[in-house]
Amino acid sequence: MSITRTSGSFVLLAALWLCASGSLPAQTFTKLYEFGAGGSPDAGLVQGTDGNLYGVTAGGQRGGMIFKITPSGTFTTLHSGGGEYGGALIQGTDGNFYGTVLQDQGGRFSDGTVFKITPSGTLTTLYNFCSQSGCADGALPRGVIQATDGNFYGTTAIGGTNSCVSGGTNYGCGTLYKITPSGTLTTLDNFCSQSGCADGNGPGALVQGTDGNLYGVTGGGASAACTAFVGCGTIFKITTTGTLTTLHRFDLTDGANPGAGLIQASDGNFYGTTYSGGASNGECASGTCGTVFKITPAGTLTTLHNFDYTDGANPESRLI
Repeated sequence: MSITRTSGSFVLLAALWLCASGSLPAQTFTKLYEFGAGGSPDAGLVQGTDGNLYGVTAGGQRGGMIFKITPSGTFTTLHSGGGEYGGALIQGTDGNFYGTVLQDQGGRFSDGTVFKITPSGTLTTLYNFCSQSGCADGALPRGVIQATDGNFYGTTAIGGTNSCVSGGTNYGCGTLYKITPSGTLTTLDNFCSQSGCADGNGPGALVQGTDGNLYGVTGGGASAACTAFVGCGTIFKITTTGTLTTLHRFDLTDGANPGAGLIQASDGNFYGTTYSGGASNGECASGTCGTVFKITPAGTLTTLHNFDYTDGANPESRLI
């Protein structure tokens, strides 16, 4: 049923596949660059139209950085300092790169930003988030996507106008927003994980479907099976004008905590993983090992696989 409501040191590796007829593929791993004080490059890379790879680091002694690396391994720091970058960069239709800072060092409110950076390294802050009274538009933004209308869309993990209390502190349930290339932000939805508005909290990364709508996942959702998390998580659809539909609420038996986000495959369906939930399994710390699922745009969910520890457990990454 659908419910609708408006409103450290790290190594970078390149894998080169070598294949000969009648033989199995071989893999040669080449270290392109080793990070030192720059921090942890844990958000993934994007290849620009110039053929180079672009990425961010989450922190380190330099407070995070944005970098470029050629396929042969020539590394350039485009921007350093400013905070903890969250989520992979995307390249906009204008050729610039866009991304988010989870918690900024020196931003107006220190609740995160949306930024633009040119391929040569000129950075512009487009928006400063604020989760304080009077400016509750969210905090901890988790990356952006550019939709077919040319605008950018993203979510904040906390903040907003609805209460989500943890340890006696109200962090807010998170928001979903639209931001123009020039930096005008509109909050499309304030998530809520309470009785009567149980559409989830802590929304993750978005994907735009072929129908033009945006799809994503949340925690929460008020399922009684996951009281420790105030719900097992949800899958939602939202229009670019802000009409939100909850397509599915996980109930632990079919998964829980779908934090990795969705992809849409060529068959038109969406696919994803849940970190926990699925079939009971004492080998996994939480008693369940996670799942792989498929969901139709209309909200029919099929569990494709229950992990059982022997084949892995607790998947964290988005599918391809």
